[in-house]
Amino acid sequence: MSTAIAERTTTPARSKNPAVDVRALRHQRKLRSRLVIPALAVALVLAIGIRVLLGSYSVTIPDFFSILMGHTIPGAGGARFIVLQEKLPHAVLGALAGLAFGCAGAIFQLLLRNPLASPDIIGINASSSLGAVAALAFFGASSTGMAVGGLLGAVACAVVIFGLSVGRDGLVGNRFVLIGLGVAVLAIALANYLLSRINIYQAADAAIWLTGSLGSANWSRITMLAVVLLILLPLSAILTRNLHAMEVGDDLARGLGVPVAATRWVYIGLAVVMVAFAVAVTGPITFVAFVSGPIARKLIGGRHSLVASALIGAIIVVLADFAAAELIPGGRLPVGVVTGVVGAPILLWLVASANKERS
Repeated sequence: MSTAIAERTTTPARSKNPAVDVRALRHQRKLRSRLVIPALAVALVLAIGIRVLLGSYSVTIPDFFSILMGHTIPGAGGARFIVLQEKLPHAVLGALAGLAFGCAGAIFQLLLRNPLASPDIIGINASSSLGAVAALAFFGASSTGMAVGGLLGAVACAVVIFGLSVGRDGLVGNRFVLIGLGVAVLAIALANYLLSRINIYQAADAAIWLTGSLGSANWSRITMLAVVLLILLPLSAILTRNLHAMEVGDDLARGLGVPVAATRWVYIGLAVVMVAFAVAVTGPITFVAFVSGPIARKLIGGRHSLVASALIGAIIVVLADFAAAELIPGGRLPVGVVTGVVGAPILLWLVASANKERS
């Protein structure tokens, strides 16, 4: 009896100050974010270190810095070439591409409020692949030409999806995803048709690029992608407050003074350009953009975080490339094979955990 009375007296006391509970929840999320994001940054540095220093040809940390300063390692004449032309370019390009995929995937999922709103799903990757294969089939393009074709294919796909998705109510998330799925199926079919019409040697080159590979990593491509991200990532941080305000829905965001249509178009445009350039230099590395956002939300505590999503994407690509190059017997695999094998179980885990939360 006394226990029941105590429960009646304490329960209303908790609900009398909801503002206090909201402030406590916000403080907890901010504290968690301040811990998780630096931890992810450290994890990315460690992942890059693993990719560069370990493997079939290992390098010590002092030797690595000595190579960076231009010195030659006694008794290891090829160390400089292996580190600066193979290991380090792969690690840096993988990190940059992962940053782009992770950030872009989180932007799509947040703005369209749909977990399927990812470049992997809505046709941007598939259209980029179609553009690359078309450049190879019709113009005999090399790796650089395929990259340009992939960039044009991704941009063309985004324009088509945007044009077909906009209605009287603006950009509708479900319509965007469904139209993107249709464009993806069409692009894959056309790309397969073109692959069947070219010679076997060209098809082999195209197959590696279409799977997603860091095999063509070089410092010119790294510089191009780095310049793009140095421009786009700070731009994506300028309107972060407006972006997160849109999590509550368009109507409430408008009530808070957020320019909903402008914010959505600007951020989706930024995400498309990020993905387009990343796919142009690495090919469509699957599942990275799709899983980075949900993993980041679970680590942060249910809140979207572009920074955390970008860091997780970079970690996934770098470690997947290390596994493809060093841990899987039978020769080097494209990194997209590893991300596909690892990403599918993560996707199933995310769906299962979401179902448990609902129940």
